[in-house]
Amino acid sequence: MGLGRGKTSLTVQAQYRYGGAFAYCLPASPSGTTGYLDFGPGASPANARVTPMLTDNGPTFYYVGLTGIRVGGQQVSVPESVFSKAGTLVDSGTVITRLPATAYAALSSAFTAGMAAQGFKKAPAYSILDTCYDFTGVSEATLPAVSLLFKGGACLDVDASGILYAITEAQVASNGDDGSVSILGNTQQKTYGVVYDLGKKTVGFAPDAC
Repeated sequence: MGLGRGKTSLTVQAQYRYGGAFAYCLPASPSGTTGYLDFGPGASPANARVTPMLTDNGPTFYYVGLTGIRVGGQQVSVPESVFSKAGTLVDSGTVITRLPATAYAALSSAFTAGMAAQGFKKAPAYSILDTCYDFTGVSEATLPAVSLLFKGGACLDVDASGILYAITEAQVASNGDDGSVSILGNTQQKTYGVVYDLGKKTVGFAPDAC
């Protein structure tokens, strides 16, 4: 189902009926809480944190202005220009979030420091995921909080299910160059109501929506 901004997408073809607005929520796991897809202006949760939709960046995708990242409550040192160079898009079809090399290196370094402070052991890299840990014998872990900051004051506090991906107990992983576009993938969108409004040209994030 096409939900982009292109002329052939369901969103644009049904704009006369739904006003170009829709929202979805992807649950933390396939079992338990049910996610949703809702169309119309009423789809936006009241607690959605809104950021401008940067429509000049292209005719099809949903671009937004990513401005920074916080790890453990502290903003990591990444110039905003690193994010704005190629732009950032929100994509329900991409699984793992992609960041420019400079931004990812800073995020990985800060996260690694937070995990090391708790005594967690590193594990070998897995595919494109290179910040990995051995959780053998660990029954419970407190992860450093990771938050994505956007223009307009919007913030997405990534759910624990979007911070670490469990391959095995012995390998739990955390995810181009600086000219590559940033992509906010669906794993990092979990539990949030993600709201798109073509009329208002905004994208919103509502915590704890499913």
